[in-house]
Amino acid sequence: MATPRRPCSVNVLLLLLGFPLLQGAPSSRATDTIAAGQPLSGGQRLVSKRGKFALGFFQPDTSSPNWYIGIWYNQIPKHTTVWVANRDAPLSDPATSRLSVSTDGNLALHDGRAANKSPLWSTNVTTTTGSTVGVLLDTGNLVLADASNASRVLWQSFDHFGDTWLPGGKLGRNKRTGQVTRLFAWRGYGDPTPGAFSLELDPDGASSQYLLSWNGTATYWTSGNWTGHGFTAVPEMMVTDSYPLSLYTFGYVDGVDESYFVYDVKDDAVVTRFVVDVTGQVKFLTWVESAAEWMLFWSEPKAQCDVYALCGAFASCVDNALPSCRCLRGFSERRPRAWMQGDHAAGCVRDTALQQCGVTPKGKNEDRFYTMPDVKLPSDVKGVVAAASARDCELACLGNCSCTAYAYNGGSCSLWQDGLINLQDTSSTGTGGGTIHIRLAASEFTSTGHNKALIIGTVVVAAAVVAAVTAIALAAVLVLRRRRSKGPTRVKLEGSLMAFTYRDMQSVTKNFSEKLGGGAFGSVFKGSLHDATATLVAVKKLEGIRQGEKQFRAEVSTIGTIQHVNLIRLLGFCSQGTRRLLVYEHMPNGSLDRHLFGSASSNGVLSWETRYQIALGVARGLDYLHEKCRDCIIHCDIKPENILLDDAFAAKVADFGLAKLMGRDFSRVLTTMRGTIGYLAPEWISGTAITAKADVFSYGMLLFEIVSGRRNVEQRRDGTVDFFPSTAVSRLLDGDVRSAVDGRLGGDADMDEVERACKVACWCVQDDEGARPSMGMVVQFLEGLVHVSVPPVPRSLKLLGDPPNNVRFFSGLSM
Repeated sequence: MATPRRPCSVNVLLLLLGFPLLQGAPSSRATDTIAAGQPLSGGQRLVSKRGKFALGFFQPDTSSPNWYIGIWYNQIPKHTTVWVANRDAPLSDPATSRLSVSTDGNLALHDGRAANKSPLWSTNVTTTTGSTVGVLLDTGNLVLADASNASRVLWQSFDHFGDTWLPGGKLGRNKRTGQVTRLFAWRGYGDPTPGAFSLELDPDGASSQYLLSWNGTATYWTSGNWTGHGFTAVPEMMVTDSYPLSLYTFGYVDGVDESYFVYDVKDDAVVTRFVVDVTGQVKFLTWVESAAEWMLFWSEPKAQCDVYALCGAFASCVDNALPSCRCLRGFSERRPRAWMQGDHAAGCVRDTALQQCGVTPKGKNEDRFYTMPDVKLPSDVKGVVAAASARDCELACLGNCSCTAYAYNGGSCSLWQDGLINLQDTSSTGTGGGTIHIRLAASEFTSTGHNKALIIGTVVVAAAVVAAVTAIALAAVLVLRRRRSKGPTRVKLEGSLMAFTYRDMQSVTKNFSEKLGGGAFGSVFKGSLHDATATLVAVKKLEGIRQGEKQFRAEVSTIGTIQHVNLIRLLGFCSQGTRRLLVYEHMPNGSLDRHLFGSASSNGVLSWETRYQIALGVARGLDYLHEKCRDCIIHCDIKPENILLDDAFAAKVADFGLAKLMGRDFSRVLTTMRGTIGYLAPEWISGTAITAKADVFSYGMLLFEIVSGRRNVEQRRDGTVDFFPSTAVSRLLDGDVRSAVDGRLGGDADMDEVERACKVACWCVQDDEGARPSMGMVVQFLEGLVHVSVPPVPRSLKLLGDPPNNVRFFSGLSM
């Protein structure tokens, strides 16, 4: 692959996840031409002159009996199909099928087992020459040409695209005939049948923009007009001297007979393609030999859920999640097998039918509604009626036999009929949204009688709990009063936390005499509560907090309710005057940085098994903060110093919630604090809004350090800077992850887990936050429940891995 002329910032998104494809047996023929009397069948193939492409029979999904004739890349290990002849008419057996030049000069495909002897597919052109041949070119173009004059092309596959647009092909419109060349996505990853999503030049001819549409009717993305350098809605194309755009030439031709867009590669060794994916996104991909993967340069639309009707009826779309589509409560996949292959067009179907319209059977209740908050409401509202209340809106829907959902907003009642499409679940993104009420059969809910019993039981249990808590609280107060004379341990209960005075804190910590550590937010001291067991605690003196006492108490009370095995437990606090302190459970094995970077602990060097469990524990803790709490909590400062270890070396994330406590000053503290800059996501520096994906980036940098047992940034004796993440990714791509592991382990590590950890770390530190996985996905990756593919190398790692660049960058930072 050619070297880019100069680096430039480029958004690197997600890899296109490939799928295994089985082709026929190795070919015994090595020709690029098919002629009359020489049919192609079974495991035989055409191979282009320089071996770049092959044509033959293939099976996209081994669980399906269907076979197809297609073209794929012949020199890359990942079977990637670029064109399929019989997309709508699969074969049953390649051994008895044949592709041949028929008596009328056309290329034709016949199924030997079919009762009907008509071809399943044909080039279907009128030939006036004597004999013809089919030739597979090194461009990936299959042509039907005059046998005596190969330059006379009668038909070519480049005029009949599938889902892929290769260099040299024209994607446009014939002005005389009105014919438009389109890219049609596969219906599913194992089904090349034309799907609902397509890309084409504006068919009206009024503009030079391309359109992505659903079923040819609903346009959900436009490229913007061609400027001479790029399309206005594709900013990546405007920087033509960047990598990889510097490797290509692009052009738009608006002639008398036709208008089309064409692109080509400057280096013949570059393997690239445009594809309309099963997801409905158009993607520009380049093959990276060292990674044996397709690298995604850009895709549109950026947000997966912006694709029209992606999830079909009665399903919700979740951005940055796998899978993106999920059936609503009370519904199941209409076509489960297709759903697993990425084809969600059929949507979901009710588990239980609604009651018969206008009839309420004796002894049964009418339909009810499931409330779904934090959604982007579907745009296809079928009716808006006035309603004085939410109940009136509900009754309006119940009174309409075809109404499937409603939403009420201050007197306005929106009703939906039939299948809900384009419903987006925004609960995980924190972007807010509206609330929709989904109509379900009454049997989908617990029966009324059971509800009443449940309510009564809940009230009884709640009363008993309140009484018990009150008794415990009174007993605690009495005990504390009796102990007043023994020491300054006056404690009052506030929710589940203990509220201390500053004098209490002085007594607990022996006047802050034993310091455990410190950072930008303050120092941490060891203490002991004056209780029956002399409970050890860690007391953090916060610095720089300007919140009022009432607000501070409210925020601390919220954080105190959060409990998870991988989150440090907050026991109490002190808020007196300008003094703010937090009391945590004590972690006997201290912070992770001491074990990774300091001299070996009394227990020796952390084993790989312990490290992997620490990495998994941190991921689970962050997933809980991001997804399982009432409000998403972004930690904002993930680093080894904030990962504490209990007596069994189980990881506990500390200092979560400090972003809430620090308020507006938090970002300033983070970006100026010593040692943390190496864990900050690019969006902190650029000033864009911070989301949970900033924690994902920091976690990735932490994971690199867990693997290596060293700081990510170290200065060599010669003054250059060693940036380990770049080294780790390089070794990952070279298949040498063993050399990336902490040398003190002597190679005693599970290399499959090491490789998985390095891949996950690289995914987490992608430049574009949309390309980073959620922490929930990270947990599944590390647990081995979901396969993690080889990630693209982030632009930042490429730059910082280059000594001249990293010296300039890191010399300006205080690490």
